[in-house]
Amino acid sequence: MTPPDPSADPPGPEERIVAPWQQLAQRPRADGWLPIVTRTYRMPDGSVSDWDIHEIAFTTVAVLALTRDGQVVLTEQFRPGPGAVVLDMPGGIVDDGETIEQAAARELLEETGFRAGTIEPAGSTWAFGASTWRRHVVVARDCDQVAQPTSWGGDEYCRPVVLSMDRFREVLRSGDSTDVDLGYLALDVADLL
Repeated sequence: MTPPDPSADPPGPEERIVAPWQQLAQRPRADGWLPIVTRTYRMPDGSVSDWDIHEIAFTTVAVLALTRDGQVVLTEQFRPGPGAVVLDMPGGIVDDGETIEQAAARELLEETGFRAGTIEPAGSTWAFGASTWRRHVVVARDCDQVAQPTSWGGDEYCRPVVLSMDRFREVLRSGDSTDVDLGYLALDVADLL
C-alpha cells in the first residue's frame, strides 16, 4: 500500500464522503466486566489506526421514576469511574429473556422499593463513540413505594432518594450524574423539559 501523501491538500467539504472505516483486525485487550478490544482500521486517507473499543455484550436500562405527586426517585451510590457518590436514575442490566420494560420494573423495585403504575420506553443512546454498549431509558409514572430496596450487597450498594423535579434538573445540569443524557431524553419524551 502506498502511504498517504502528507503534502496533498485534503478534500474540500463538498468532496468528503463519510463512510465506515475498513476494519482490518481485532484483538482482545482486557477481560472483565468491561472488556476492551483493539480494532485496527484503514482510515479514509489510507493510513492505519488502532482504536480501543469498549465492547459490551449486554444492554442496560435506566428509569425516570415519577411519583404520583411529580417527584423523581433516584439512587445514591458510589461510582468507581468518577470516584464519587452520585445521584443516578435506578437501572441496570437487561437479563436474558426480559424486555426493556420488565428489566426497568425489576431494577426500580430492587434498587428503590418503588413500583410503577405505567412504564413507557423513552429511547436509547450509545454509551460513547468507542463503545458497543446500548443504554435504554424509560419513563415510569405513578410510582409508589411498596417494599424496601433489596440492592445492598455484592457489587451494588445504593439507597433511594426522592427529589423535586427542580432539584432533579439541578442534578442533571451539574453533570455529576452518570445518567445526564438519559435523564434529558426521558424528560423530553415525558414532556417535562
